[in-house]
Amino acid sequence: MAAPTKICSVFRNGLFNGKVAIVTGGGTGIGKAITQELLYLGCNVMVASRNEERLRKATDEMKKNITSPAELDHMQCNIRKEEQVQNLISKTLKRFGKLDFLINNGGGQFPARAETFSLKGWNAVIETNLTGTFLCCREAYNQWMNDNGGVIVNIIADMWKGIPMMSHTGAARAAVDNLTKSLALEWAESGVRINSVAPGSSIYSETAAANYGDPKIFAYNIPKIPLKRLGTVEEISTSVCFLLSPASAYITGETIKVDGGGSLYSTMMYNIPGK
Repeated sequence: MAAPTKICSVFRNGLFNGKVAIVTGGGTGIGKAITQELLYLGCNVMVASRNEERLRKATDEMKKNITSPAELDHMQCNIRKEEQVQNLISKTLKRFGKLDFLINNGGGQFPARAETFSLKGWNAVIETNLTGTFLCCREAYNQWMNDNGGVIVNIIADMWKGIPMMSHTGAARAAVDNLTKSLALEWAESGVRINSVAPGSSIYSETAAANYGDPKIFAYNIPKIPLKRLGTVEEISTSVCFLLSPASAYITGETIKVDGGGSLYSTMMYNIPGK
């Protein structure tokens, strides 16, 4: 039998004892890392994903590694569907009694040149990455955070110089960056803080490698990263936990770039071919 995965955190044990979080896309990659660190810190978590089988498997695995009083539950949810998002929030409130944190990590995209996108493909990415994030924010606010406050963290992307071969997700993630700023101002009066984390394209996970279709692309980009190494999903999780914590109580409407300086240095993942 394989040894249990060792989960740890730079933050103190019990930091989030008694807190409740929803993590969309919480069964794989970055979302799974966030979920595991929250559990380690004592936070009760509801993870949501469209793929029920994969979500159940990930939840069962993570439950074996919980070393705190935290509880983990899961719910199938397609964040593009308004009614399913409404049910996700309401059932989380019924299960845990409150909602302190919302982490909008759910998303999806596929690599292709823009001129080849069908309208259906374009809309699928925009509805998942932008509309889905909006629906989760709106329902969390209307059902709980308007009266009780809370913290929202949106996971976006390194789209500052465009994302060639994924212009659909670049457009959606840029929109979420702006949505974060707008909602931070509108909802400040309710005690709601909203920030974003932008993982660089140099953050390695098995999910990301499968999405790009070529794991070697990560090694190719190391020379283009000022810190000369790939990032980890745990480094994204730590940034999320910082934004959820009291240490960031005076931060709202901001985006933290976690990319080893890559967004300052060069456009990764794409070489422009000559004619």
